Amino acid sequence: MYEKFFGFKEKPFRLVPEPRFFYMSTAHRAALCHLQYGLEDRNGIVAVTGEVGSGKTLLLRILMDSVPRTFVVARVFNTNLDPKELLQQILHEFGVEAEGASKPKMLALLNDFLIRCYGRRREVVLIIDEAQNLSVEALEEVRMLSNLETKTDKLIQIFLVGQPQLREKLRLAQLEQLRQRITVHYHLSAMEEEDTFKYVHHRLALGTGVPVKLFTQEALKRIHEYSGGIPRLINLVADAALRFGFAEDKKIIDSSILDEVIRELGDVGTLAEAPPPQRPRASTRPNGQVAEAGGECRILELKPKKKPGN
Repeated sequence: MYEKFFGFKEKPFRLVPEPRFFYMSTAHRAALCHLQYGLEDRNGIVAVTGEVGSGKTLLLRILMDSVPRTFVVARVFNTNLDPKELLQQILHEFGVEAEGASKPKMLALLNDFLIRCYGRRREVVLIIDEAQNLSVEALEEVRMLSNLETKTDKLIQIFLVGQPQLREKLRLAQLEQLRQRITVHYHLSAMEEEDTFKYVHHRLALGTGVPVKLFTQEALKRIHEYSGGIPRLINLVADAALRFGFAEDKKIIDSSILDEVIRELGDVGTLAEAPPPQRPRASTRPNGQVAEAGGECRILELKPKKKPGN
């Protein structure tokens, strides 16, 4: 609707996660480093948490797009499942037929599949999204799957991805054994003000093909204030602001338009004022050392781990 008016080749603030629109903020860079560490280490479960719309899904997609083709990746989205249903869904995502099989039979089928992949030097990764919805029993099933291994290597690398409620659930006494198997746990924080500004300019440049400043500094501050640095909310507010600007024939989006947009979105219950952004949290590595998330980190090129004797 407003693309031609502002000179966009495509909409810059779509809500669909798109890897080519990804902006590497300080928080996302730190998170990606921790995820890469967990993927390369392959010695336990990796847990990733963050607010709705913080970029967890897109971050995992960026990570998986960077791995070699030898990797076999499955992703489970529906997590309102009992342990048997979860196991059945995992097999389905890996393309293993298990219709009508008992739970012991499904475990045997999964183990056979993993052994075959191991023999072919294929690294197997399982991503469980919305993991905060898993029951304690289903999370225990995940722990049991992490025990599938040879004498020297884990047969499957598991990523638990979820909202902050997952962190609370993992603290339950019943999940102590699972907690001990989590070697990397990273909480993806919201972007700070400077990264919010850069995120908006990054998206605008991709939409037009050239650097462009359509939002005043005050407008950008209003975007950060009401989004709390959450990418999905930034997209929601910025897109609405461009529509309002188009309707009012304004090429520059100022704070008055943002005030109008935020009031409108608030009236329909779409946008609530977010809490102030938090700095990235530290993550404990397997040896007990704490790796600070906010420092410099080199984004690594991931390579398959060599098997013993090769």
